[in-house]
Amino acid sequence: MREAAFAKQNKDKWIRFENVLRNNIQVAPDELSALYIEITDHLSYAQTFYPKSNTLRYLNGLSVLAHQKIYKTKRESRKRFITFYTKEFPLFFAQYQKQLLIAFATFAIFSIVGAYSAATDGDFVRLILGDGYVNMTLQNIEDGDPMRVYKEMNELEMSLGITINNIRVALMAFAFGLFLSLGTLFIIMRNAIMLGSFQYFFYDQGLLWESARTIWIHGTIEISVIIIAGCAGLVLGNSILFPGTYSRVQSFVKGAKDGVKILISTIPFFIVAGFLEGFVTRHTEMPDWLAIFIIGGSLALILFYYVFYPLHLQRKIRLQLEERNALPEQ
Repeated sequence: MREAAFAKQNKDKWIRFENVLRNNIQVAPDELSALYIEITDHLSYAQTFYPKSNTLRYLNGLSVLAHQKIYKTKRESRKRFITFYTKEFPLFFAQYQKQLLIAFATFAIFSIVGAYSAATDGDFVRLILGDGYVNMTLQNIEDGDPMRVYKEMNELEMSLGITINNIRVALMAFAFGLFLSLGTLFIIMRNAIMLGSFQYFFYDQGLLWESARTIWIHGTIEISVIIIAGCAGLVLGNSILFPGTYSRVQSFVKGAKDGVKILISTIPFFIVAGFLEGFVTRHTEMPDWLAIFIIGGSLALILFYYVFYPLHLQRKIRLQLEERNALPEQ
């Protein structure tokens, strides 16, 4: 559909909605929310088919104007917690696949850098992991139980401690986005180098498979969610660097809210990762097939929830919008 035809078809709704907002006309919260959803549908359509257009700028401004009023007046559904995780967040996150890819690529590259550095510098592992940890692990290896570190603490205490620490790292990855995304990239880089050198250390000891099958039981979700938190930090930092059609302040506020929403989505996964590390990883006697099943299932869950399902919902909504707004060209 041509932009002029799209605007002509919907302008009455836009004007009505703008009047409600600017003139503080009292309407039921549900009605206001319904209007807002329709406007954001139109905004998504305009972003796809009319980038950099006046229509897109107008709808962007209208959406920003609406947001604060709606969320001050809308009565939350008791099912909001469930719908946030099952529908609202996955559809919302589809727009941030690029930032997720950048966070993942940065982590992957610097993991390789960490492994390479450990392979070429005998002191690098001690520099990154610390003499205390390396000496303890070497002693465990000598004693015939290289993964003993996961068995020394009480299950519940370890699970809670790991969960809290992981959330702390995620918050740092997000908050450091304030430094124009460079801070977030630094946190991702530091954790990736640590992981790469850590895995090379076990490879050098002839224990790559033993370490991988044990560590990645919890590490698959743990590392994935740190990368996702890094994505949230990039959303925050990029909102300052690239405001687009918003003012810089509007862009920053939107980026901060979107980043927090991404962080909130990770909380259940951090709890699962903490549970696995505290209660499951310590069972190094489990058969390989079970360890592989847990690792593969964890990876499949992360990829489904943060990549495939959001893109599926986005395509579904886009097709619905195209059908709804289709008109014969004049």
